[in-house]
Amino acid sequence: MQKLIPGDWQAILKNEFTKPYWSTLETFLSEERKAFTVFPSQEDIFNALEYTPYKQTKVLILGQDPYFNDGEAHGLAFSVQPGIRVPPSLVNIYKELETDLGIPRAKTGYLKRWAEQGVLLLNTALTVRKGEANSHKGKGWEKFTDAIIQAVNEKTTPVIFVLWGANAQKKLELIATTRHTVVKSAHPSPLAARGGFFGSKPFSKINAALVASGQTPIDWTIE
Repeated sequence: MQKLIPGDWQAILKNEFTKPYWSTLETFLSEERKAFTVFPSQEDIFNALEYTPYKQTKVLILGQDPYFNDGEAHGLAFSVQPGIRVPPSLVNIYKELETDLGIPRAKTGYLKRWAEQGVLLLNTALTVRKGEANSHKGKGWEKFTDAIIQAVNEKTTPVIFVLWGANAQKKLELIATTRHTVVKSAHPSPLAARGGFFGSKPFSKINAALVASGQTPIDWTIE
């Protein structure tokens, strides 16, 4: 898998590839793909890193694990491939975006446009077995994605870390909150969104923090 890591991330993460968990994870994924359908496809696993180079990362939105139905996952947290129905959590994200910034809800759930502007859409686990949420949790991905979070934390330019829900907020300990901005609230899932996600105005907060640090704000329009 190491050869699939794109661009400047290859050098940033090189120490991870010699750690015991990495070879264990590779073996696990190889066996999983022999026995089950695994999402996303091998070539899409690291798309978050592909579309958002380390040097350009200025916002990190943390998800949990990929969508587990056919045709959905493609390596970006909360995003689905073109032509796929917008999933419930992303519907709620779009609702909040409309309330926050007046941007009409997109008909597509394909978030590559955000990623290309420096929004790293990172899941804590990068693969999943078809039909089984969290099936690749605790297999090593978290060590790798923690290393990504820590690498982003080491950037000297301020970064905005977006932590929706309790699982994402466990990563607060990896972030130097005196240097970077953290935007946090309840998770946008239908079960949690009314508990503090709606009305949290994350998009205007992100852009205000970017402007305050002399960076270009994100154009959150999808279509």
